[in-house]
Amino acid sequence: MIFIKSIYNEVIKIALKPRSYLGIAAITVLVGVILFALKSDGMSIISFVTSSFEQTLSFEGNVLNGNLVAFIILQMLIVQIPLLIALVTGDLVSGEAAMGTIRMLLTQPISRTQLLLSKFIAGGIYTLIVIVWLGFMSVIMGKLLFGSGDLMVLNSDGLVILQEADVNWRYLGGFLVAFLALFTVSSLSICLSCFTDNSIGPIVTTMSIILLFTIIGTLDVHIFDSVRPFLLTTHMASWRSFFEDPLPIQDIKNSILILFIHNILLISISIYVFNKKDITA
Repeated sequence: MIFIKSIYNEVIKIALKPRSYLGIAAITVLVGVILFALKSDGMSIISFVTSSFEQTLSFEGNVLNGNLVAFIILQMLIVQIPLLIALVTGDLVSGEAAMGTIRMLLTQPISRTQLLLSKFIAGGIYTLIVIVWLGFMSVIMGKLLFGSGDLMVLNSDGLVILQEADVNWRYLGGFLVAFLALFTVSSLSICLSCFTDNSIGPIVTTMSIILLFTIIGTLDVHIFDSVRPFLLTTHMASWRSFFEDPLPIQDIKNSILILFIHNILLISISIYVFNKKDITA
């Protein structure tokens, strides 16, 4: 089937780009540094956090375990992943337009819509690989180096302790929502890529939008209250909801719905623009 072949070709193109491996390399190095730091002096960091609770609570067992290490890593790194995604997906359309290869692709027996959708799917596959690798480096390597145990999470409501048997499915759910959020970043960068023949523009614009939305989300200004719940960046941290007790099911559903709507809108806009695009070179 021509559509499946097109997806395969787009995945191969991503695989042949040296920058595609920057994300994997960056995650490997950064997680490695964090694991080394926690292995060397992690207990002093944990003691600093738990010192205010030690008068009323007694902590037993392996507090600094793989579950906590993975949570710390995700807290530190997951906000950086959008840049790694945008670097690869931001020029899937504009890069080929700049090189003139997009016109050759359109001579094949495939519609513009199918060609563009194959790029979205390829971008999603790359995003999935990045998030799976992050999961392997944080959760699997964390447990191999630090063992397993109950997860201690400090949030706005206080200290939450999750039983070891109750953690794995929470990580799975968290990574699924994180993937959806990062796929939305991929969709945004591909959408912007449809508006220009410049390879760098969509990447820079994607990160600028994310930075702007992040600032709006963190500013305590009432005028932004009605906008904040619909921003992409508001729901990029929704993976944390899986580590609350009780589980805020409705909040998670709302985040998933809004992220789905973002993707549908971005893909629809991209299809419209790409089909109207005058490709003459």
